[in-house]
Amino acid sequence: MTHPETHLALHHARAADLHAEADAYRLAVAVRQPRALRTRVGWTLVEVGLRMANPARPVLAR
Repeated sequence: MTHPETHLALHHARAADLHAEADAYRLAVAVRQPRALRTRVGWTLVEVGLRMANPARPVLAR
């Protein structure tokens, strides 16, 4: 049988670990935000480049 103080100490240690992980995750997300914009701009440039590289298809009249 575990002692109540031991259980409480383990609970506090686990809670502190979870808080530290949450803080680390929030910091990582804050750092990644500029990269998300860079990724979107990069893919937009790829799309524009592909449109420029492919010859235009003639529009068929009906």
